[in-house]
Amino acid sequence: MKRGVFITFEGIEGCGKSTQSKLLCAYLRRRGLTCVHTREPGGTRLGEKVREVLLGSKGVAISDLTELFLFEAARGQIVDEVIRPGLKRRAVVVCDRFSDATLCYQGYGGKVRLGAIRALDRVATGGLVPDLTLLLDIDVRTGLERATKKGADRMESKGVAYHDRVRKGYLKLAKAEPARIKVIRVSGNDIDKVQYLIRREVELVIQRHKGPR
Repeated sequence: MKRGVFITFEGIEGCGKSTQSKLLCAYLRRRGLTCVHTREPGGTRLGEKVREVLLGSKGVAISDLTELFLFEAARGQIVDEVIRPGLKRRAVVVCDRFSDATLCYQGYGGKVRLGAIRALDRVATGGLVPDLTLLLDIDVRTGLERATKKGADRMESKGVAYHDRVRKGYLKLAKAEPARIKVIRVSGNDIDKVQYLIRREVELVIQRHKGPR
């Protein structure tokens, strides 16, 4: 390829993005492409420590604004340590959550000003924007039920009203940026069907970034 391709997966809890993003990477590797899979928060030693705080600290009060700073700190590290180096090697970098998640969770969900989030995110990412974002959309209650079968983490415990605002936020972003954000509806256990739709969108992006033969 002429350059690396940056693909992100987004969606509310229980939408299946972690499973689907890993399936996509396995498919791309079978095709002979270099694929880097990572996740937010996480993906680096620092990011994984931040993940433990954000998801596991049920007895610790963390405001939405503090969440924003923690997520962006972890994002700055993963961009410098994993994502940009991967793109420089012309790999397909697949990230489970990125900037859109912060807008939706801390912005639409937590009601932190979107302008403040965007400004801080530009600093953390250096203006990096995904080539393609796959938004897996699922009913809130269905998603939470799937996500919390083995217990809920701190973010999953925020309640239906919060997660409903998050989902609506995602759909607003998708409506505003239809060229980048592709909505794929998820229902039941349709893993193969969802993966087929994902691959179709990804192939279009990869074709656009292929160099001359």
